[in-house]
Amino acid sequence: MDRMSDSYDAVIVGAGPNGLAAAITLAQAGRRVRLIEGADTIGGGCRSAALTLPGFVHDVCSAIHPLAVSSPFFRTMPLEQHGVAWIHSPAAVAHPLEDGTAVLIGRDLAASSATMGVDAAAYRRLMEPLARSWMDLTEDILGPLRIPPRHPLALARFGPLAALPATVLARLAFRGERARAAMAGLAAHSILPLEAPLSAAFSLALGASAHAVGWPMPQGGAQRISDALGSILRGLGGEIATGHWVTALDDLPPARAVLLDVTPRQLVGMAAAQLTAEYRRQLSRFRHGPGVFKIDFALSEPIPWRAAACRQAATVHVGGTLDEIAASERAPWQGEHAARPFVLLVQHTLFDATRAPAGQHTAWAYCHVPRGSSRDVTGEIEAQIERFAPGFRDCILARHTMNCAAMEAYNPNYIGGDIIGGAQDLWQTFTRPTFSLRPYETSAPGLYLCSSSTPPGGGVHGMAGYHAAKVALSSLSAGTRKRFPDPAR
Repeated sequence: MDRMSDSYDAVIVGAGPNGLAAAITLAQAGRRVRLIEGADTIGGGCRSAALTLPGFVHDVCSAIHPLAVSSPFFRTMPLEQHGVAWIHSPAAVAHPLEDGTAVLIGRDLAASSATMGVDAAAYRRLMEPLARSWMDLTEDILGPLRIPPRHPLALARFGPLAALPATVLARLAFRGERARAAMAGLAAHSILPLEAPLSAAFSLALGASAHAVGWPMPQGGAQRISDALGSILRGLGGEIATGHWVTALDDLPPARAVLLDVTPRQLVGMAAAQLTAEYRRQLSRFRHGPGVFKIDFALSEPIPWRAAACRQAATVHVGGTLDEIAASERAPWQGEHAARPFVLLVQHTLFDATRAPAGQHTAWAYCHVPRGSSRDVTGEIEAQIERFAPGFRDCILARHTMNCAAMEAYNPNYIGGDIIGGAQDLWQTFTRPTFSLRPYETSAPGLYLCSSSTPPGGGVHGMAGYHAAKVALSSLSAGTRKRFPDPAR
């Protein structure tokens, strides 16, 4: 077939943040683009829904967005012109402790450091240079491995400490339990054992982002981000089709390039005949990490935290000490459910009244569980919240739960409940999905992977889609034709 007669320059499958970013990047370059989404609404892991009672808006997956305001791609997007209004709570995150107090981390580094007790000065010395260079750091850490890096001095400050296990960094840097617990809570976002190398990178990056740009939420729900990106794409002439599940490349209209916002497993399922046997073998070694169990609450009143400081933060890390959090995050990797799970909790409605009826509230909470777990851990999550907020259960009007199977049904990229597209450990951070300096290319010319299973991994930042689109554009500009290899190779 004469490829110049193709209907589209590029077809993108999957309208999560990365698929949207890929489509926008291609459309900005003047390419004719069609974005295809299986669900009825765009957004992937960045969607909102009425999950409990009428009038309550819940974020189904992502809820707080430090990477959206840090991302080099998102920073170029006129999101505010398309309906996004960012809300910042006074502190980014609170970490309650057994003594009835809480550690706070937010834009004001001095005020944050003051909540660290004996480690106030040590915390400030650690975080100040990282926060100061945060925007430079994002250009190196939110993408594929680049040699040389764009900002070598900033990366040299970050890299050696980031490579450490979070438990090692916390104990080397701090003497007291307050700062150690706070660092553990940040590291737990990695969904890694805190004894694993590179888990400290999440402590440092999330802490630096809290001080540099904050951890904001979009007024009205995460769906506003996705809808804004969809509006931008349509304004550039891009097409969006929803409600169409793609199971094979033959389901797609003709195009010179195809970009898939899917996991390696789905890639093989859709394109096995077009991929070389060696590339399929490499993809088969890709590993997924633990899953999640999530609860959305409709509440009659705000969560009654014992530590009043928790009411200053949209995000609350519920888990206690470094040792407790480390045990919690180790358990799912060993196929176990933690008796006291670390709970990531967001209380949007303290700062965004549009998400619930007047005087009422929402809470968003999840913990990590073994991949594919079917166990209901509602009791364990609620007990942890009640531990730091006595009377919490009395506030619950309704709840909506999602186990690993429900998460995967909601978004097929969440294999076994793994919400970050594959374990992001030391090896798979740099070999995502295979060992390659061009990780977005597959073995089939004209076919690209643009999901969180490629660098830089999970999060609402769009950078995997952006980088994949740039690679595709270089081939399109060079006139590369899509020609799938003989599957017998």
